[in-house]
Amino acid sequence: MRRVGFTLLTVMLAGLSLRAQTAGAFVAAPGLDLSGNWAPIVHEDQPERGPGPPLVDYAGLPITDGARQWALSWDASRLTLPEHQCQVHVVSYIYRGPLNLRIWEEKDPQSQRIIALRQYISTYEQNRTIWMDGREHPPEGAAHTWMGFSTGKWEGNMLTVYTTHIKEGWVRRNGLPISDRATLVEHYIRHGNLLTHVSISTDPVYLTEPLIKTQTFNLIVQEGQNWLYPCSYVVEVADRPRGAVPSYMPGENPFMTEFADQFKLPHDAVLGGAETMYPEYQQKMAASPQAKN
Repeated sequence: MRRVGFTLLTVMLAGLSLRAQTAGAFVAAPGLDLSGNWAPIVHEDQPERGPGPPLVDYAGLPITDGARQWALSWDASRLTLPEHQCQVHVVSYIYRGPLNLRIWEEKDPQSQRIIALRQYISTYEQNRTIWMDGREHPPEGAAHTWMGFSTGKWEGNMLTVYTTHIKEGWVRRNGLPISDRATLVEHYIRHGNLLTHVSISTDPVYLTEPLIKTQTFNLIVQEGQNWLYPCSYVVEVADRPRGAVPSYMPGENPFMTEFADQFKLPHDAVLGGAETMYPEYQQKMAASPQAKN
């Protein structure tokens, strides 16, 4: 009887496998289809994502002392240098700005299994690959790029992506840096025509805790958008000495207290740090002389 039962089970499994390979067969793959054209819904952190954050506003960010000093030394005129005028937003930041996002699947031509998810990001015309075939990340010494090296896997209907080998970039567009040792974990969650993107940045150099951000995208069904972002440097500042890089020496940043004074905030609060992320910090702010004026 055991032999008969085993034989019947083998035949049944073989039949299922055969059916899965016949014309018109449907074999459900993990996850959801994320393909399509997506546009951001800028309903959270709009000032930061649109016109940009004020100078010396680092509140609510878990930055290190080194990151703070870097940002206080940063002069926005640095962006006029030819090598910085077309500097790309790195993958851990690029989804925060204005962009259009196109996602499509790359499949094996025979098995039709997904090899990778491809993305075209209109800002700076970036092409990103998220490998879905189980490959390993490159060795530590491999080249870093703006989009890094990404692998993904489905956890239920949520796509989780792991990215390494990212170039140095920024946490916020007012000078706060992120190092080339940073790594990124992302979650893509689709609900109908809405796509939620969660990013978790970890940086042993410039962050004391993981930095979590979210963005929401809406599916675009209207075709015809021209998502081009041609960039070539066009600004050249006259009489600037060759090799000069605009910056501020420690203690010389003229915007040090501008944002804090405008909104009557404690000077220490706008300088960021992990403690400024949590509600308990409001008690410390309330006791500050600047907050009482």
